[in-house]
Amino acid sequence: MATRKNTQPPARHAADSHDLIRVHGARVNNLKDVSIEIPKRRLTVFTGVSGSGKSSLVFDTIAAESQRLINETYSAFVQGFMPTLARPEVDVLDGLTTAIIVDQQRMGGDPRSTVGTATDANAMLRILFSRLGKPYIGSPKAFSFNVASISGAGAVTMERGGQKVKERRSFSITGGMCPRCEGRGSVTDLDLGELYDRTKSLDEGALTVPGYKPGGWSYRLYSESGLYPADKPISAFTKKQLQDFLYREPVRMKIAGINMTYEGLVPRIQKSMLSKDRESMQPHIREFVDRAVTFTTCPDCEGTRLTEGARSSKIKKISIADACAMQISDLAAWVGSLDEPSVAPLLASLRHTLDSFVEIGLGYLSLERPSGTLSGGEAQRVKMIRHLGSSLTDTTYVFDEPTTGLHPHDIQRMNGLLLRLRDKGNTVLVVEHKPETIVIADHVVDLGPGAGTAGGTVCFEGPVEGLRAAGTITGRHFDDRAALKETVRTPTGKLAIRGASTHNLRDVDVDIPLGVLTVVTGVAGSGKSSLIHGSVPKGEGVVSVDQGAIRGSRRSNPATYTGLLEPIRKAFAKAHGVKPALFSANSEGACPTCNGAGVIYTDLAMMAGVATPCEDCEGKRFQPSVLEYRLGGRDISEVLAMPVTEAAEFFASGEAATPAAHRILERLTDVGLGYVSLGQPLTTLSGGERQRLKLATHMADKGGVYVLDEPTTGLHLADVEQLLGLLDRLVDSGKSVIVIEHHQAVMAHADWIVDLGPGAGHDGGRIVFEGTPAELVAARSTLTGEHLAAYVGA
Repeated sequence: MATRKNTQPPARHAADSHDLIRVHGARVNNLKDVSIEIPKRRLTVFTGVSGSGKSSLVFDTIAAESQRLINETYSAFVQGFMPTLARPEVDVLDGLTTAIIVDQQRMGGDPRSTVGTATDANAMLRILFSRLGKPYIGSPKAFSFNVASISGAGAVTMERGGQKVKERRSFSITGGMCPRCEGRGSVTDLDLGELYDRTKSLDEGALTVPGYKPGGWSYRLYSESGLYPADKPISAFTKKQLQDFLYREPVRMKIAGINMTYEGLVPRIQKSMLSKDRESMQPHIREFVDRAVTFTTCPDCEGTRLTEGARSSKIKKISIADACAMQISDLAAWVGSLDEPSVAPLLASLRHTLDSFVEIGLGYLSLERPSGTLSGGEAQRVKMIRHLGSSLTDTTYVFDEPTTGLHPHDIQRMNGLLLRLRDKGNTVLVVEHKPETIVIADHVVDLGPGAGTAGGTVCFEGPVEGLRAAGTITGRHFDDRAALKETVRTPTGKLAIRGASTHNLRDVDVDIPLGVLTVVTGVAGSGKSSLIHGSVPKGEGVVSVDQGAIRGSRRSNPATYTGLLEPIRKAFAKAHGVKPALFSANSEGACPTCNGAGVIYTDLAMMAGVATPCEDCEGKRFQPSVLEYRLGGRDISEVLAMPVTEAAEFFASGEAATPAAHRILERLTDVGLGYVSLGQPLTTLSGGERQRLKLATHMADKGGVYVLDEPTTGLHLADVEQLLGLLDRLVDSGKSVIVIEHHQAVMAHADWIVDLGPGAGHDGGRIVFEGTPAELVAARSTLTGEHLAAYVGA
C-alpha cells in the first residue's frame, strides 16, 4: 500500500521568527512618533535632507538603546566606570542586537596617538621586533614611544614569620620613549629674538612681549629686580645676568616696596601664555605666540619619537622606526616577505591588519601619522579596520556616511565592504546621501519631508526601486545629474604655487585662477589638502573653512556661535534703557535656580542622569523680571525659540529692526539653515548643519579668497543645489572660491578643475589635469575624468 508523503514544510522554529528590529513611537529630538520595522541581516540605508532626523533615529534611538542594554548587564561597580546613557524616548524597541557604532568623530588629537597605536598595528610590530630584532634590547615596552625608561633602588620592609625584614630591591624598565621630546617627535623652542630687542636696555623698553609695557608691573618686575643692570643693553649682560634674566627659578623679593615673586622671563611666558589653548587667546597674543614659538623636529630622535636603542634593533636591515615611516602598502609587502615559524600567528594577524588598510583604501597612510591629522572620512575607515576581520555575526553595524571624503572611484570599494559585512549575517544600518551607496541597499528608509520641525516623519520605506517612484525629495532628486556649464567664467588673476612639497607632493607647480570657482579633486590621499592648506598663504584675504569640529557645550547655540546674540541683546537693552547682560542666559539675566541651563541635571552615579525642566523658569532660562522686557511684542526667550527664517523677518523691519542681526540671519538662510531655531544647543546639530553654520560665520570675514574643504559633507542631494547657488553668489560678488571636493555635481559646476593623482600616497602628489570640466570629460585621461563623464552621461 503506497504511503502519501507529507508535503507540509517543517514548522518554523520560534527562535527564527525574530527577523525585524521594531521601533514604535520614537520621539528623540525632532522625531514625531516614528514607527518602523527594519529587516535584520540586511543592508538598510537611511536617507533624507540634512536635519530630517536620520541620526536621531539610527544613533540616538536604536544604537543608544542597544548600548544601554548591554551596559546594564554589567555589575553596578563596573557601570560606575562607564558612560551613563539615558533610555531614549521611545515606546517599544524590539529585536535589538549588539550595536557597533563606526562614526565620524575625529580621533584623539593627542600628539602621541598615531594610526599605528589606534589600530593595534603598533602593538603587534613591537612584539615582532622584541622577538626577532637584532640586537635584542628588551621587551615590547622597549619599542614603545609611550613608555619612558625608569630605574630605581631602595630598601623594602615586609613582614615574614611575624618579624619585620628589610630587603634591598632594585628595578628598571626599558622604554622606547625619546627622553628629549617625550615621545612627541617635535620639540618647541622659544625664539628669544621675539621676546626682547637685545640692542636696547630695559630702561629703553627692550621687552617686546604683549602686555609688558614700561611702567607696568610685569615690566617693573624685570627693570627693578636689581639682578642685572637696567641701563645696559641686554647684549652686554654677563652669562650669569642673562641666566637670571631668562631662566631664574621663582624667588620672593621686594620690588618698589611690594613683596613679589620674581621668575625668569622664559618660564613666566611659558606658564602665562603657552599653557593656554591657542583658540581661547586674544588675537594679538595668538599672533605673538605663533611668531615666538617654533616647532622643530626633535634632533635626538629625528622625529621618530624613539630612543637610539629602539632604532638600533633591526629585522632585515629595517628598524621599527623605518617600518612605521613606510607607506602601509609597502609595509604590508615587507611583512609578507618575513617567514619565521616561531612568530607565525603574530605575522598572520599583522598581515591581515595591514592588508585591511590597503583594501579599505588607506594604503597611502603610514603608521606614524598622528591620528589627529586624519580627516573625518579617514578616521571612520581606520575604525572600520577593527571590524573587517571580526568573526562576530548577527551584530548590528551602524555607519555614519561612510563615503565621506571618498572619491567616486573609492566608493565602489566601500560598497563592497558594507556588503561583505552584511553577507556574514550582520545587520548593517547606514546613514547616507550618495546615490551610489543608496543603490546597493536591500531596504531604504527616507525621513523628512523637510528638516528640523518640518522633518521627523518616515516618508518612504521599501526597496530602492520604490524610492525612485516615490514622490519624496530623495526620490525626486535620486537620478538628478548636474550638467556641465555652457560657459565658464574668465579668471581675473592667478595664485601661483611653486615647488609645493608638503607631505606627498612632488615639487608641484600650479596656477590657481582667481575670480572663479576652482575645484581641486583627486582620489583620497592624492595630496589635495596638502596642496591647498599647505600652499595657499594664510592671512589677509584668505578665509579657510575646514572640517574641524565646532567647539561648544550644551549652553552654546547658533545665536551665541555666530555672534547674533550681541546685536539682539543690545537692541533689547536700548529699547528699555537697561544693561545688555540681562539678556544673556550665561550672565546676569540667567534664572538663578538652573543657572540659565533651562534644565536641572541630577547625577545618579552608574545610572543615567536625569534632566528635568527647571520649575522656576519653565525651561525659558531667564529670570521672570527679564521676560517682562519686550521687543516687537516678543520677549528674549521667544526670540531664541524662533526659527532663523521667522527671526530674519522679525528683525528686518518695524520696531524690532536690527540691521546687524538681520545680516547674520540672512547668511544663515543662505546656507540652508532657515529651519534651525536660534537657541537650539549646538550639541544637537547634525554634522552637515555644523559645517554650514561654520560657513555662514566665515562669510562675514573680509576675504577675497574662500577655501572650502568638502562643503558637501552631510548634505542631501537637494541641499547640494542650494550650496552651488551660494558658491555662485560668492563668485559673482567678486570673490575667488577654491573647493576641495569629490562630489561630481560640484565638479560639473566648476569653472576650472585641478586634478591630483594618479594614485594615493607616494603614487600621488602630481597634477594629472588642469582645465575646464568639459575638457576633463572629453579627455577622460584620469580616474576623475572617467567618473565625471559617466556622471554627466557624456
